[in-house]
Amino acid sequence: MSYIINAHSTIITIPNQHKQIKPSKMESATAAPTQQEFIFRSKLPDIPIPTHLPLHSYCFQNLPLFHDRPCLIDAETATTLTYADVHLATRRISAGLHSIGIRKGDVIMLVLRNCPEFALAFLGASRCGAPVTTANPFYTPAELAKQATATKTKLIITQSAYVEKFKEYLETNNNDVKIMCIDGSPEESQDTSVLHFSLLTNSNENDEPEVNITPDDLVAIPFSSGTSGLPKGVMLTHSNLVTTVAQLVDGENPHQYTHSEDVLLCVLPMFHIYALNSILLCGIRAGAAVLIVQKFEITTLMELIEKYRVTVASLVPPIVLAVVKSGDTHRYDLSSIRGVISGAAPMGMELQEAVKARLPHATLGQGYGMTEAGPLAISLAFAKEPFNVKSGACGSVVRNAEMKIVDTDTGTSLPPNKPGEICIRGTKVMKGYLNDREATERTIDKEGWLHTGDIGYIDDDDELFIVDRLKELIKYKGYQVAPAELESLLIAHPNISDAAVVPLKDEVAGEVPVAFVVRSNGSNITEDEIKKYISKQVVFYKRINRVFFTESIPKAASGKILRKVLTARLNEGLVTN
Repeated sequence: MSYIINAHSTIITIPNQHKQIKPSKMESATAAPTQQEFIFRSKLPDIPIPTHLPLHSYCFQNLPLFHDRPCLIDAETATTLTYADVHLATRRISAGLHSIGIRKGDVIMLVLRNCPEFALAFLGASRCGAPVTTANPFYTPAELAKQATATKTKLIITQSAYVEKFKEYLETNNNDVKIMCIDGSPEESQDTSVLHFSLLTNSNENDEPEVNITPDDLVAIPFSSGTSGLPKGVMLTHSNLVTTVAQLVDGENPHQYTHSEDVLLCVLPMFHIYALNSILLCGIRAGAAVLIVQKFEITTLMELIEKYRVTVASLVPPIVLAVVKSGDTHRYDLSSIRGVISGAAPMGMELQEAVKARLPHATLGQGYGMTEAGPLAISLAFAKEPFNVKSGACGSVVRNAEMKIVDTDTGTSLPPNKPGEICIRGTKVMKGYLNDREATERTIDKEGWLHTGDIGYIDDDDELFIVDRLKELIKYKGYQVAPAELESLLIAHPNISDAAVVPLKDEVAGEVPVAFVVRSNGSNITEDEIKKYISKQVVFYKRINRVFFTESIPKAASGKILRKVLTARLNEGLVTN
């Protein structure tokens, strides 16, 4: 077993070793009883991780080995950038950022669809010490403004289609914030207030500033709702991301799914930590080629996999489902795929079997983690035998990390096969939430354990199983939807006196948000009116799927919404409109 029992030196169990250390008679007579603590670790030995290196230096540490090999392939334009091209571009971007006034600690906001410029801007910002906050380009102007304000963004890098979304925000900030476009021609632009990305890429790399970057400096600030509440900035350091990449790529181990000969499919949004870390950064560190696909369309995706001989496809269950259910996939040669990785949401056994039937030569891996954990905490090893996956399991602890399962009432750590809250510890764990000490202290305890808000257990084979969720998040196709955010919008409506939002299971999306609404006295507001009201204010995946009117919202004495009561009503078919 790969767990350690710390109980006043009574029993210590180390992976692949079994040794009991008995206390002396004196100790037995005088020692106060202590609670056993079960801490789970990987069966694999820890590896040295160069956390002293900044993220960009670590990713390009093996540049001489891959200098002329493909690094980024743009599926949209069929353009390929070699490792030498990418490294040079990031140096120039770092110099260019310095020339327009960006300094260490200034935040850059990337509002981009998948494109090579995303990767170049992220790594260039890393070089000059500027943390990057990533945002979904489909966010509403209000959602984008909130994130830019919270992070005190100094520069927004986006595409021309999204510039208008920032008009009001930029006017409010009196030009203290710069905005830059990656597309269009700088000569043709009529708006001199909008900078062009070529200003950075045409800079002289020899003008790159010398910046002293420490392991504890921030490199990324993605947003997450955590275990509850509104979206919050997750402070990820250079050390955090170096650790998470090293755990997956460095050294010889079964978790290593990325090699230098691989072609990695990147169709998942790069603004999400899953694609940013597990595809882009892992790919560059390994010397692989990353195929960047701007949007998901099933036929185009099949064509690209065949054309570029994709070897590893990192996906989410809804895309996996679309691939296996499409009647056209048999027309394409997908034999190059040796690995399919699914994350962000659970993949059921039925879907696993469907993938096995369609891609019998490939191996399936599933991962579990969260943005706050840098993000991956668990990973299924790619077995030599295809689809050697235990039903319902989502992997075992990665190297250089610890996990424990705790009783949700007492906080006591639990032995194998006992469900409780999953807690994670290691240098991968975030620095904290941006400007939110209270939320940070609720999530990371004094011993450094990150409390995930997920309920699970570890079996006798060290495999983790997720069985429930303490946290309030709704997962729509892998995207986070915070009920509290939608509830605050609903309650702000003059014809709504109270509201609660809970998940409803959906075959395609996984979960969709539904609302229980209490009308104000005399109000006749309709479901359609509420849906339209919400749709104007949030990105598409946060939209309310259904509205149920009720006399009251069930709450505890503390005022906390009893979401499980509402979810039970849904599951038991006790609600109608």
